[in-house]
Amino acid sequence: MQRNYIEFLLDESLHKISWDSNQKLKPTTTLLQYLRSLPNHKGTKEGCAEGDCGACTVVVATLNNQNQLSYKAVNSCLIFLPQIHGKQIITVENLSQGQRLHPVQLSMVSMDASQCGFCTPGFIMSLFALYKEPGTSTDKDIQYALAGNLCRCTGYQSILNAARVALKNKGRDKFSEKEAETIELLKQINREPALFSTEQQHYFQPTHCSDALELKQKYSNALLISGNSDIGLKVTKKNELLPLIIDLSEIQELNKIIALPQGVYIGSNTSLNQIKNELKESYPALHKILAVFGSKQIREVATLGGNISSASPIGDTLPVLMAYNAQVILRSVSGKRNLMLSDFITSYRKTQLRPDEIIEQVFIPKPEENRFYDVEKISKRTDLDISTVSAALQLKIENKQIKSIQLYFGGMASYTQTANHTQDFLKGKPWTIDTLTQAGAYLEKDFAPISDARAQAEGRMLFAKNLLLKFWQNHQKNQHHD
Repeated sequence: MQRNYIEFLLDESLHKISWDSNQKLKPTTTLLQYLRSLPNHKGTKEGCAEGDCGACTVVVATLNNQNQLSYKAVNSCLIFLPQIHGKQIITVENLSQGQRLHPVQLSMVSMDASQCGFCTPGFIMSLFALYKEPGTSTDKDIQYALAGNLCRCTGYQSILNAARVALKNKGRDKFSEKEAETIELLKQINREPALFSTEQQHYFQPTHCSDALELKQKYSNALLISGNSDIGLKVTKKNELLPLIIDLSEIQELNKIIALPQGVYIGSNTSLNQIKNELKESYPALHKILAVFGSKQIREVATLGGNISSASPIGDTLPVLMAYNAQVILRSVSGKRNLMLSDFITSYRKTQLRPDEIIEQVFIPKPEENRFYDVEKISKRTDLDISTVSAALQLKIENKQIKSIQLYFGGMASYTQTANHTQDFLKGKPWTIDTLTQAGAYLEKDFAPISDARAQAEGRMLFAKNLLLKFWQNHQKNQHHD
């Protein structure tokens, strides 16, 4: 490991932070904390420090594989400084050109879309990222973009109106005019593997999978991060010191979607937003759950490997991936092994991942013909909320009878599990609302949910029973649509 510094573009100039004996910043200092320490970047606000409010939203411009800039709105409160290496950071202070406001800013002003102003910079940055996306933007696109930004005084209608005005004429701005220059500056930045060390922390940032595996073999107790949307909370909410980190975010080998006739291989580093967009047609149930996974800011950084390895009992992707018969491909210095995802998770936040392994890929077989795949999630809010109960289904019907069925539930046990008794009851039965109503009694044999802050045990069981009926309703709509 040779590089002990990060270099990034901010305020149209390259900035460099080195970790040497005089450096007081921790490697786990967040981008938000760093920006707030600067004299001219106070527009980026700290609200919740956990990615829920959007007040800290900034835009990160990254070089893609075609050496083009990709603009993404992210929560700066969840990004560690090493993760901005080689990127352009854009804050609300960077948008105007002299006294001339950016079209997004101008529309917010002219449409009276701000009152107190605390959350306004975050809204503007989310809309700026959408402004920089190619193609036209629908109202649904606007809602997706703003789902991670909260406002408590202005009201959303005027903000939506401002967004429509600003996005009508997507076009050139000062960033597109300087894009060639920006690309050349970013291409000059050294992309070597890095180690950032202080007296209390060692932060590794490999750029190849083989290097990461050697590090994991040597430092088996190191925390693995990539999007950092989960581990980051240990720093921002719990004030923990993370002594040993291996950051996988710069390993491009792990950031690929490879579609083959037999199915799709998804690199563990692939962002949930990329998966949502690219697999919408081939895996619609996966797209459906990702559309209500966190916010767009979270989905831009959160990875599939991270969501799986957390083994949360309410992990949004787990039930639907199990319904698709997904496999995890694990890799270590000594080789690879494949496990069914339903076998990979063994108990509450426990998996079969060995200390020297990483999740390299997730394989999802091509959906079988004449099968219905579906997923539902119950939460207090539609967007940006954790599941109370979730469920996923794989169903095959022949002659109006249930030929085969797989049911997976989240939030009903200490980890995502299949409903074995319910499945056994349903096999061979008519696919009717009456059958599914009767099947609810078998869920009580499959699960004994707990009461917590999100729901009482009785409520969870009722939700689960109702989801069986919801699947029947969705299937009827699907058949009618077909």
